[in-house]
Amino acid sequence: MPKQKTHRGLAKRIKVTGTGKVMRHHAYTGHLKANKTTKQNRQLSGETTISSSDIKRIKGLY
Repeated sequence: MPKQKTHRGLAKRIKVTGTGKVMRHHAYTGHLKANKTTKQNRQLSGETTISSSDIKRIKGLY
Protein backbone atom coordinates (compact mmCIF):
# COMPACT_ATOMS: atom_id res chain seq x y z
CA MET A 1 0.00 0.00 0.00
CA PRO A 2 1.44 3.43 -0.88
CA LYS A 3 2.27 6.06 1.66
CA GLN A 4 -0.35 8.66 2.54
CA LYS A 5 0.29 12.08 1.04
CA THR A 6 0.71 15.13 3.26
CA HIS A 7 -2.32 17.43 3.33
CA ARG A 8 -0.70 20.48 1.71
CA GLY A 9 -3.26 22.98 3.04
CA LEU A 10 -2.52 21.86 6.59
CA ALA A 11 1.24 21.77 6.03
CA LYS A 12 1.18 25.49 5.24
CA ARG A 13 -0.62 26.28 8.51
CA ILE A 14 1.23 24.22 11.12
CA LYS A 15 4.74 23.16 11.99
CA VAL A 16 5.98 20.27 14.09
CA THR A 17 8.78 21.02 16.55
CA GLY A 18 11.73 18.75 17.24
CA THR A 19 10.02 17.38 20.35
CA GLY A 20 6.85 16.55 18.39
CA LYS A 21 4.65 19.46 19.49
CA VAL A 22 2.36 20.88 16.79
CA MET A 23 2.44 24.68 16.55
CA ARG A 24 -0.16 26.93 14.92
CA HIS A 25 -0.85 30.63 14.49
CA HIS A 26 -3.60 32.42 16.40
CA ALA A 27 -6.91 33.28 14.74
CA TYR A 28 -8.30 36.84 14.50
CA THR A 29 -5.06 38.36 13.18
CA GLY A 30 -5.81 38.71 9.48
CA HIS A 31 -7.22 42.23 9.44
CA LEU A 32 -8.95 44.95 11.53
CA LYS A 33 -6.00 45.16 13.92
CA ALA A 34 -6.65 48.84 14.66
CA ASN A 35 -9.93 47.93 16.37
CA LYS A 36 -8.21 45.49 18.73
CA THR A 37 -6.39 46.61 21.86
CA THR A 38 -2.60 46.57 22.03
CA LYS A 39 -2.79 43.81 24.62
CA GLN A 40 -4.99 41.69 22.38
CA ASN A 41 -2.71 42.16 19.36
CA ARG A 42 0.36 41.31 21.44
CA GLN A 43 -1.20 38.15 22.86
CA LEU A 44 -2.35 37.01 19.41
CA SER A 45 1.14 37.37 17.91
CA GLY A 46 3.45 34.40 17.74
CA GLU A 47 2.49 30.76 17.80
CA THR A 48 0.72 28.42 20.19
CA THR A 49 0.38 24.66 20.50
CA ILE A 50 -2.56 22.72 19.15
CA SER A 51 -4.79 21.27 21.87
CA SER A 52 -4.09 17.67 22.84
CA SER A 53 -7.57 16.55 21.78
CA ASP A 54 -6.87 17.59 18.16
CA ILE A 55 -3.34 16.23 17.79
CA LYS A 56 -4.31 12.72 16.70
CA ARG A 57 -6.58 14.07 13.95
CA ILE A 58 -3.99 16.61 12.80
CA LYS A 59 -1.07 14.15 12.72
CA GLY A 60 -3.14 11.83 10.52
CA LEU A 61 -3.23 14.51 7.86
CA TYR A 62 0.34 15.68 8.26
